[in-house]
Amino acid sequence: MSQTADIVIIGSGIGGSTIAAGLAATGAKILILEAGDHIADLPVNRDQRAIFQQGHFRPKETWYEVDGTGFNPGNYYYVGGNSKFYGAVLTRYRKEDFGVLQHQEGVSPAWPFPYEELESWYSRAEQLYQVRGALGDDPTEPAHSKPYPYPPVPDEPAIADVRARLKRAGLHPASLPLGVDIDSWLAKARTPWDAHPNSRDGKMDAETTALALALRHVNVRLQTKSRVVRLETGEDGRVNRIVYVKDGQTASIAAKTVILSAGAVQSAVLLLRSANDRFPKGLANGSDQVGRNFMNHNSSAVIALSPRFRNTSIYQKTFAFNDFYLTDGEGGPPLGNVQLLGRVSGTILKGTMPRVPQWALDRFARHAIDFYAMSEDIPNPESRVMVDGDRVVLQWRRTNWNAHLALVAKLKGVLKSIGFPVVLAKAFDKRTPSHQCGTVRIGTDPAEAPLDVFCRAFEHRNLFVVDAGFLPTSAAVNPALTVAAQALRVADHIAATDLRA
Repeated sequence: MSQTADIVIIGSGIGGSTIAAGLAATGAKILILEAGDHIADLPVNRDQRAIFQQGHFRPKETWYEVDGTGFNPGNYYYVGGNSKFYGAVLTRYRKEDFGVLQHQEGVSPAWPFPYEELESWYSRAEQLYQVRGALGDDPTEPAHSKPYPYPPVPDEPAIADVRARLKRAGLHPASLPLGVDIDSWLAKARTPWDAHPNSRDGKMDAETTALALALRHVNVRLQTKSRVVRLETGEDGRVNRIVYVKDGQTASIAAKTVILSAGAVQSAVLLLRSANDRFPKGLANGSDQVGRNFMNHNSSAVIALSPRFRNTSIYQKTFAFNDFYLTDGEGGPPLGNVQLLGRVSGTILKGTMPRVPQWALDRFARHAIDFYAMSEDIPNPESRVMVDGDRVVLQWRRTNWNAHLALVAKLKGVLKSIGFPVVLAKAFDKRTPSHQCGTVRIGTDPAEAPLDVFCRAFEHRNLFVVDAGFLPTSAAVNPALTVAAQALRVADHIAATDLRA
């Protein structure tokens, strides 16, 4: 079974779907290959016991530590990718994130271009993902050429109370930029959206926005349950065949342009597994950087408890503050971002504390508010994705962890000062994909980076990698909007160069 297309996109997450949307109007024949299938509209989608206790949606997959220890990763394989479960936070990197940032434990390097280069595509991405937000409350917010297309998702009363307390304490809580139609979401079921799957319920994920736009064009086609297993190259170094498995059968397709958007881990894995005689270290890997510089945000859940506070919220996740983003608040190095988590119920807590009685967890949750502390993970070439036969091997060497502990300590102090005497914290481990990125980074020197500034592989002129793998730094905010903005930028570049050639 063999096919041809002008463009093949591997993966339908934020990167793949957004670049499909950007290229759809060109008229090029585009095929999107997705390893998974659509999430069906079923009651289990809002069943917190099934999601958080039984792991209903988690992949039946094992990755490995270097020592051979296996673990179940939290990466999803559905149309729309991980965005089907994301918190829908669509934040821009800060302007300073594009330059050199000195951290407590090292240097976060500069991007190969400044914030201003990406700004117009950030605005386009906000329009595409229908972002709800407001400007003016966050001093770290970079300049916007356009306002957010919709007003922010409103605080519920208990959350508005906590926002007001933080303001009185001298902090700058600001509305999170969110891709959520809250009325549609709540009409389906009164739950949070964070970490809950979306089946056209009002969350603006890769499938419901970018992919839906792309598929309105007759030249764009989505093929599900098609796992790409190898890329093959010709004598000129171009990728001349994509080999995939569908329904147990091996098939292949040739394309003029290949866009790899399988996610930071799986894109690196596919490039490494596609090694051949000419490219023995894997495709796009003359720099030996494919799979290296893996980053995963240092992150913790921080839960504040007060017997006098009654959390009546349903979704909770509406504001963040960046008072410790660029400094520690006292002139020291950066610590990171603080934002609300989706409302953590007793049923969700039961997933991590199975021996605690449900009634006790329910009572605890009624008097608690839940935050997410997030700090930058600095690129390290020894933090890497590798392959060992059929195994995916992940060697994550955290960096900047002490800064993250300092952020958690700062947050605990703040919450205690505004009336929450008990504050607990729990770090997320590698089983939680906290914005994995960096494994196939962009740069200007092919000796140091696999991709150029338009995500094109230096060694394969018709191969692009457009997912969080291209990010040269993790910053300390959610990366989805930055991936989407760069995807639109790359789409415009392909349309102006490759498709006009």
